[in-house]
Amino acid sequence: MSRRRVPSGVFETGAEPDPRFSLANERTFLAWIRTALALMAAGVAIEAVELDVEPHLRVIASVLLVLAGIGSALLAWFGWAGSERAMRAGVPLPSTAFKPALAVTVALAGLLLGIGALIT
Repeated sequence: MSRRRVPSGVFETGAEPDPRFSLANERTFLAWIRTALALMAAGVAIEAVELDVEPHLRVIASVLLVLAGIGSALLAWFGWAGSERAMRAGVPLPSTAFKPALAVTVALAGLLLGIGALIT
């Protein structure tokens, strides 16, 4: 008796990969989810603590971090699904431009907070 696996669009394609690779893909997904949670928590914390930073820049940095967290969570799902499909099809794993964009976003949030602290 075979159980239906969800999402079927991922699991019904290609051949079953080595379980070690699927488990590594799941660990990567969970790492991105942790990153997303940390980014959202940092964005909320910046506003909750009310740092001595210029208010407009503080809000922009906070919103940037929360949006980066939301984007990380969404792209974690799509990254997991894309990697699983690629492994099942026996093709190279997909790449993404999200990682450099995330690095720039976090750096920009830090820069805004730094500038905001200097001008207050």
